[in-house]
Amino acid sequence: MLDFIMNVVFYTLALYGVIEIIKSIYYILTYTKLKADGIYLIVAVKNQEDKIEGFLRTILFRMIYGKEEMIKKVMVADLGSGDDTLKIVETIGKDYEYIEPVSWKECKEIIENIDKN
Repeated sequence: MLDFIMNVVFYTLALYGVIEIIKSIYYILTYTKLKADGIYLIVAVKNQEDKIEGFLRTILFRMIYGKEEMIKKVMVADLGSGDDTLKIVETIGKDYEYIEPVSWKECKEIIENIDKN
């Protein structure tokens, strides 16, 4: 009786593993087509010197080590901050190619020209 229970548990776990492998292969074959274009994230900030570095590093961590490989670039548009938000973004932008500090006018031009591209 104990052998029967152990075999049922073993085969159930083996079947679960096979199903997970099939799901992973399906995910890779289906969703890798999205990597060609990618996602460009625009973040508008104003007076966020206390929070911006943690926010950007969280996004970078997910892009580099997580499953957010579809994100190609994060554009941070400063809305006229009176603190050191822009300096922090520029410093992080020098270290990582994914982060690009832009002015609000540049961001607006990018959005307006989306239909033209």
